[in-house]
Amino acid sequence: MLRSLLFVPGDRPERFAKAASSGADAIILDLEDSVALAGKDAARQSVADYLSGPRAERVFVRINPLDSGHAEADLAAILPGRPDGIMLPKAEGAQSVAALAALTGQGAVPVLPLVETPSAVLDLATYRTCAGALAGLTWGAEDLPAAVGAAGAREGEGRYAPPFETARSLVLFAAHAAGIEPIETVFPDIADAQGLDLYARRARRDGFAGMLAIHPAQVPVINAAFTPTADEIAHAREIVALFAADPSVGVVQLRGKMVDRPHLRQAEAVLRRAGQGSPRTPG
Repeated sequence: MLRSLLFVPGDRPERFAKAASSGADAIILDLEDSVALAGKDAARQSVADYLSGPRAERVFVRINPLDSGHAEADLAAILPGRPDGIMLPKAEGAQSVAALAALTGQGAVPVLPLVETPSAVLDLATYRTCAGALAGLTWGAEDLPAAVGAAGAREGEGRYAPPFETARSLVLFAAHAAGIEPIETVFPDIADAQGLDLYARRARRDGFAGMLAIHPAQVPVINAAFTPTADEIAHAREIVALFAADPSVGVVQLRGKMVDRPHLRQAEAVLRRAGQGSPRTPG
């Protein structure tokens, strides 16, 4: 599971080791937005050099968009190092995943699509047809407003404006429909740890499995937000045990409250996230 994925500029190799030791479940070496055009070749070489060495952490690479004229060179540089995943910016549904597969070899590397355009929002349902090729699904709250001419994605108090809250929700539902992990987008204020904590906990409450990070200091906060607490684990165990005691029942009672099978599925999900896996309940 991916609670936290930390972006690192691909042209800053001196930051790679620090990112790898941050506690992030994966690092994303970026060849796109954080790298100026003049620095693309040097960044590709830095990322390729890092991938060629020993590593314990999971490493994704964000390549440039497929229509940018740079993606092929990105892939030629990174594929020999066998990254754990490719983040695909400006992805627009299954057709983009298929186009990437044509360049990498079918199923060569798991893909993490990044939803950043109006077409991408409209094509979300198609990810169900290629779920086996995906590492998850995420979205961009900076590029999407720019794509529709909005002044910004967030309201004054930090919540998303209605169009972008809708896009966020559709990404969440599309990921769950495809059976893959929905990953919340970044929290841009690296100095606001309290705001980050609230943002990350809201994302987990809503059903996201993890979140993107832009600074190593954000990783512990994100990891804590997406890790079940001892009380949550204990409560989930109680629910699972009650249903295990009589698998034929559809509803049980726990401390005066009625608990049904959707609650059982939630409890099983908590235990899986805590590394105490419980088999999925059918139905």
